[in-house]
Amino acid sequence: MNPRVRWVGERAFLVEFASLDDVLAFQVRVTADPIAQTDQVAAARTVLLTFATARQARRAATRVGEVELTPIPNIDRRTEIIDVIYDGADLVEVASHTGLSEEAVVAAHTTSTWTAAFGGFAPGFAYLVGGDPRLQVSRRESPRTAVPAGSVALAGEFSAVYPRSSPGGWRLIGRTTATMWDIDRSPPALLAPGDLVRFRAVRERITAAAVAGTQVPDARAATTAALRILAPGPMSLVEDLGRPGRAYLGVTASGAADTASARLANRLVGNARAAAVVETLGGLSVRAEINVILALTGADARAELRRALPAESDDDGGPRDELVEPGRTLPRNRVPVRIPAGTPVLLRAGDDLALGFPDTGLRAYIAVRGGIAAPDALGSRARDTLSGIGPDPLRAGEVLEIGSSAVTSVEEPSAEAPLAGGDTAALRVRVGPRDDWFVSDEIAHFFDTVWVVSSETDRVGTRLTPADGTRPLRPRTGDLPSEGTVRGALQVPPSGEPVLFGPDHPVTGGYPVIGVVADADLPLAAQLRPGTRVRFVRS
Repeated sequence: MNPRVRWVGERAFLVEFASLDDVLAFQVRVTADPIAQTDQVAAARTVLLTFATARQARRAATRVGEVELTPIPNIDRRTEIIDVIYDGADLVEVASHTGLSEEAVVAAHTTSTWTAAFGGFAPGFAYLVGGDPRLQVSRRESPRTAVPAGSVALAGEFSAVYPRSSPGGWRLIGRTTATMWDIDRSPPALLAPGDLVRFRAVRERITAAAVAGTQVPDARAATTAALRILAPGPMSLVEDLGRPGRAYLGVTASGAADTASARLANRLVGNARAAAVVETLGGLSVRAEINVILALTGADARAELRRALPAESDDDGGPRDELVEPGRTLPRNRVPVRIPAGTPVLLRAGDDLALGFPDTGLRAYIAVRGGIAAPDALGSRARDTLSGIGPDPLRAGEVLEIGSSAVTSVEEPSAEAPLAGGDTAALRVRVGPRDDWFVSDEIAHFFDTVWVVSSETDRVGTRLTPADGTRPLRPRTGDLPSEGTVRGALQVPPSGEPVLFGPDHPVTGGYPVIGVVADADLPLAAQLRPGTRVRFVRS
């Protein structure tokens, strides 16, 4: 067996197969006997393997042909029974499209033994295959803006259950109260690749299970209230280095968008490199409840410190150096002091720190000695804005606690992480995996064009438009089956305007990826603000 290997950046590649059966067999084998991958994502015709280092990826690429593709007998697989009330909004249309009666549609759906082929789209969303071929229907021409959680649906050769309310264009035939995703369950996904599924028609809704995705504070060491949020700004989040290794469940790694700045901030205050920090676009202001050491990195948000004036002074007129009762309101020094980025700063209890909005770059980071002690979700304190996993965005009045992540003395690093300035930013790109969806002239046009970051930018992705009216790209027409993707991928939709995937990108995508930004340039990509000009350089 010599499957085709398509590289996806430096540390990942797609293994491409001729059939879904080969995909499923390969997925089961490499899950049971890994070839050094940190994660794998199966799709309709490919399996994406991701590795910790480029060297591991290169070695593994020579071994994929050795993986056995003998199908796994059903007797060795787990079977899940899901109760369904078949009253979906599209049941009548499905019957019309298939030429079956509504009763026959239900019978075909319930007598089939489905297989969870792969995850994607959202945590807990499993693409089920192996159903009655008469049930193959197209997606809706106009997707719904909100599909209720628990909706049972059909699209193409697949069936699925929506784990949470989300947009979607699948045909809805029923509903279930089965909890497809519960972050407090182990494993959190009800269905894993390779599981068998049988649907059972029921007349009445069974007792509702626990709401999927709820989170409870994790058991952790004692913490201390440290920073009170006075104003959160438009998007201030708790982030760490993310939760890699769960893409097969539909959960992306997430984590700090600019990992270089997050690590630098932690190093400045003596924290472990993976300690949680605050990521902000600016406009954040906090008040110290106790004496804390913090550092700011990333975009220069023009931070200003207003010292609290103690009620009394020493005999020599100097301020008392003592803790202030948490929550106590003290007079503020009317003259703010600018706090430089990249330097540890002591905030005394009662001091206020206010961040403006960066003139250069996009995201600033605040590390506090001890690390932010937010609730743990799947082994990480990172907020995934696409799936809703992790701590909620910061709110006014909330108090952040710190833990015990400090491991070293405070140090001065040698250099700050790079930021995108007013000139054109250059990002190195490795072509592929779907460069064959573009003629050679289009590849050249991609690298010759100066692109502009549009206002459509967030942690999921950044849309790029041609500068000076240059035409967008022209991918070939056709349907590309959804396949696994990575952070830094440049996906090209039919509009021809590339979308640069960020840390909260979807696990799978259905548009061709023309190239992937080099790992070393991802921190710079995370600092691209709307209006920034970008040029790509072939790597």
